[in-house]
Amino acid sequence: MPQFVPALKDSDLEEGSMRPLDIGGEHLLMSKIEGVVSAVSGTCTHEETDLGLGFVLEERVVCPLHLSQFDLRTGEVMNPPATEPLRRFNVKIEGGTIFVEV
Repeated sequence: MPQFVPALKDSDLEEGSMRPLDIGGEHLLMSKIEGVVSAVSGTCTHEETDLGLGFVLEERVVCPLHLSQFDLRTGEVMNPPATEPLRRFNVKIEGGTIFVEV
């Protein structure tokens, strides 16, 4: 049964950045875009590459292998070769700590 687990301090996630984390058996990318904290799967749906090795371009993560881009807020695929979106995880912030539902 999914539950919220602590991920990191809100102050440790800078605006416009992403941070890969392994939590509850999931490899995630945490991001803060326009003040909103989000969590999506950290593995590319095209070739199972670690997206934490990629880079942030505005609100997107760019895969380091074939340059597919995914929206960090929604997981939506922005361009091929990937066709499947990233899984999105629920987040909440309490007492300055970011929690992710895994």
